[in-house]
Parts: sequence; structure tokens; C-alpha cells
Amino acid sequence: MKEYLKKAKDASIELRTAETVVKNSVLENLIEILQNSKQEIIEANNIDVIEAKKDGLKASLVNRLILNESRISGMIQGVKDILEQEDPVGTVVKGYKRPNGLTIHKIRVPLGIVGIIYESRPNVTVDAAALCIKSGNVAILRGGKEARHTNMKLGKLIQKALISSGLSENCIVIVDDPDRTKIMQMLKAKNEIDIIVPRGGEGLIQFCTEHSLIPLVKHDKGLCHTYIDRYANPEKAIKIAIDAKTNRPEVCNAMETLLVHEETADKIFPELLNKLMSLGVELRGCEKSLKYANIYPAKNEDWDTEYLDMILSVKIVGSIDEAINHINKHGSMHSEAIITENYTEANKFLENIDAAAVYVNASTRFTDGAEFGLGAEIGISTQKLHCRGPMGAYDLTTTKYKIYGSGQTKG
Repeated sequence: MKEYLKKAKDASIELRTAETVVKNSVLENLIEILQNSKQEIIEANNIDVIEAKKDGLKASLVNRLILNESRISGMIQGVKDILEQEDPVGTVVKGYKRPNGLTIHKIRVPLGIVGIIYESRPNVTVDAAALCIKSGNVAILRGGKEARHTNMKLGKLIQKALISSGLSENCIVIVDDPDRTKIMQMLKAKNEIDIIVPRGGEGLIQFCTEHSLIPLVKHDKGLCHTYIDRYANPEKAIKIAIDAKTNRPEVCNAMETLLVHEETADKIFPELLNKLMSLGVELRGCEKSLKYANIYPAKNEDWDTEYLDMILSVKIVGSIDEAINHINKHGSMHSEAIITENYTEANKFLENIDAAAVYVNASTRFTDGAEFGLGAEIGISTQKLHCRGPMGAYDLTTTKYKIYGSGQTKG
């Protein structure tokens, strides 16, 4: 790990002052290299998928691991979107002149060295690298052992793009050692790494939170809710709820709990619950919901569980206030949605829900860097400092003051 950290430190001095044209050329090279290396990536990924299945990795996590032509094309599009964005580095946040003649500029600068610890999803390797390059940050990437071959292949391709543009390959450091002690060493490297971004299961996030000596931005669990209000359009509500649950249930922005106002349950539940079950969703519901379908009685812990699977908690509520209280008590401050045609109810939900992303009449599945116009994201922050929601290149910068004087002294 000492060698990884030294390489990152040396490269950081180079990357933080790199011109926009140089950083963009890396991304242009990366797009071309990824486009020409799809088959190599898939072959490396197949090794990981086969080993993951042999090791009994949960089916939903195996699905996260898979890279096919479509997903690789999605990664490439993400890099293209990042390429087209403005460089956040050097942006003047505020400029002003003091009565004593000092001119003060507050500008955005790179964080420095970003340590990213993640599991299963190898697309994070490319997303994180592209965003860090754009924002002038060196990245130390430690992916999960289940994606080791894929991450190593992607890392070599990224480093090839860096070298082609005249930058050090160590601007992106891939920690390919599966030894979990490397995670602890990263978390303790407080003088070498500036920020830690953990992405993965609840266990990984908790471990990093408890042991890190470095400020971290938590990509915490996504216990997302959809509340169908009494003023909801039934057709719209059914369509959104099905998408929120069944469109990749293994990801953090999928719905885990469905709340329905008691006045609309009779109109919506029979059709909606039958459709969900026909798609393979297991339902766990409150006592009032049991009469509508073959629903297992929900246990107390179900309201606090991120399933990441085709399982859904269902609850009938008596008012929007009850729905809001339930979400604020059991949610993870990730993404929450209300389905309603009533402006007052929608606004009340927007104002009172404490979450990074709050939707009206749309699926929570849109909480994503690409969907928000960021190209990709380092993670989705569910905390409140220093950023919240999908983290793009802008969120990988901090600020410093530049002060211009003409001989002023304090005395």
C-alpha cells in the first residue's frame, strides 16, 4: 500500500495543474480504447462471473457484476458526457474587493487524492476514473475481489489512455491485491488520501464509517419508498411503481417499500399487486394489505430492510402525514417519490421529506449521475456534508482563496 500511495502522491502534483485540454484528451483516448476493447473486457468479465457463480454469490450481485455490450456502451457514453462538461477546476465561485484594496477570489480546486472502495460493479472503475481525471484528482481504486479480472483489465486501459496524453499512468491507481487488509490501510492513510468514498453493501459502509481516519462521503444503502397518494392517477401510479421495483431491483435506487393511501387502495392494489407478483415480486405487507393478494405478513425489520431483490414491503397509510413520518423514520435519505395529481400534496411531500432526491410522479430509478446530466457519478451521497445526491466532477472539488494585494499590511 505504501507503494500505491507514493505513486498517487507523485501523480497528484502533475494532475492537479493539468490543463483542461490535456484532461479532455485522456477522456477522448479512453473512449476510443474502450470502444476497441469491448471483447477483451467481456472476456475478463466472464472469468469473474464464472468464479462468482461458483462461489455462490447472490444472483442480484452477479447481475451487478456482468458487463455486456450494452453496459460497456453505457460506460462509454458516460465518459462522453463527462468529456463535454465544463471543467470545474479554476471556476471562480465568488470574487470581490475589500475596502483595504485586497482582491479576493474564491475558486474551485481538486480535492487531491480520492480513495474509492467498492464492490461488485466494475463500471465504477471507469466512472470514477473519468470523473477524477476531469476534476484533476488522482484516484486510488480498490474494487471487490469478485470483479478483480474485470477491474484489472479496465485499469490497464485507463492507464493506456493517460500515457497516450502524456500524463502519468499513476493518476489512476488500481489496487489489484484482494487482501482486505488493504482496505484498512487505505482508511488509515490520513496524510496521503484526502477523501474516501465507499460504495457497496451495508457491511462495507459500516466498516469504513467505523474505521476511517479520513473524511468520507457515504454511498449508503438505498431504502427507497414510493407513496401513492389519494389523488394519484391509477394508471400512472401502477406504471411508476412497477418500474421502481422491477427495473433492476438489485440497485440502490430501486423501491423497497410501497405506501398507499387507504382511500385509493381499492382502486389500485388489486391490479398493481397482481402485476408485481406476476413479475416475480414477493410481497410483505401490513395487516390491512393482506386481503388484497397473497402477501406475507410484514415483520418490524422489513420496514428497515434494503432487499436489493424482488421483494417489496407494502403498507396502507391513512394520510400523507403518516406516509411522510414513515419515510423519515425508516428511509435512508436516498430517494423517495410521491404519485399524486394534487399540487398541495406534492409540495408538502417535497418540503417535508428528508432525502437527497425527492420525486413527484416519477420513478426513483432516475437517481443516477447519467440521468442527472453528470455523465456518471462517484457515488450517491446520502449524507449532508460536503455534498448530497449523485456526485459528479463538481463534487470532487473544494475551494481555496486567492488574494491579490498591492503592499497591504495588517499593522
